[in-house]
Amino acid sequence: MNLPRAKTRDAVRAAAEVAAAKVPPVLLQAERLAETVLLGAHGRRRSGIGDTFWQYRNAGPLDDARRIDWRRSARGDQTFVQEREWQVARNVVLWVDQAHSMRFGSAGVEKAERAAVLGLAVAIILLRGGERAGIVGPRNVPPMRGASQIARLTAAILESPECDYGVPPSVAFDSAGVIMISDFLGDIEAIESSVGSLAARGRRGILFQIVDPHEREFPFEGRTIFESMGGTIWHETDRAAGLREGYRARFAKREAALRDLARSRGWIFGQHVTDRAATEGLVWLRNAVEGQA
Repeated sequence: MNLPRAKTRDAVRAAAEVAAAKVPPVLLQAERLAETVLLGAHGRRRSGIGDTFWQYRNAGPLDDARRIDWRRSARGDQTFVQEREWQVARNVVLWVDQAHSMRFGSAGVEKAERAAVLGLAVAIILLRGGERAGIVGPRNVPPMRGASQIARLTAAILESPECDYGVPPSVAFDSAGVIMISDFLGDIEAIESSVGSLAARGRRGILFQIVDPHEREFPFEGRTIFESMGGTIWHETDRAAGLREGYRARFAKREAALRDLARSRGWIFGQHVTDRAATEGLVWLRNAVEGQA
């Protein structure tokens, strides 16, 4: 029996709404964001497996050091790799921090949400480019290709560890570049140990720091109670403004330490403040992956 057209349309709309409700909002944001950046990017031929030389390009942070063309690189100050048509896809592993400290947000968006959206968006760009993307964290997802991988990555990213500050992993899958997205406000020695361990095994990567504008500027005045997002650290002061200079100096010192760590290990460091457009962060990440940052 045929249903009236109006009822058919209503049924289709209801089914679509049920399906959409099952999609995490961060994935919807990530897909829109990735599409915006992909539409704005200049198209280029895909490299791939084969013996036919295609072009030289600047070495990116996720390229294996064994692929560097040292003869071509010796002609100048930049490092180059050869690209050949139908080159083997890269394996890229992301760590997207969702610990308690990432739940802070003064600009209308939590750091955790922005990190998840940017992490998923760069994964979508990689997968659409024929690369393999995976996740390490509370749940590990090996690098794979295909649209179905996005659902696995989303579920893994949204698993939050029960700790105040995220600890970067020191183990990644074989032959993988690494993208770490975090506020990196936890134990600096743990961060240094993780990056050092990965770099020692030939992993190349990106440290991408997500910070809130209040964390950078410290705009507080008068009596203020400071409490960590996990509730384990608490401090009260009657003169918050008097702490500003010292706080900013310590924040700048942490940023410099992360930048120096990345540079010393052949990695790239970048920073994104949550009051800026998410598009800016994704464009930087895309360029960093391609060695253009």
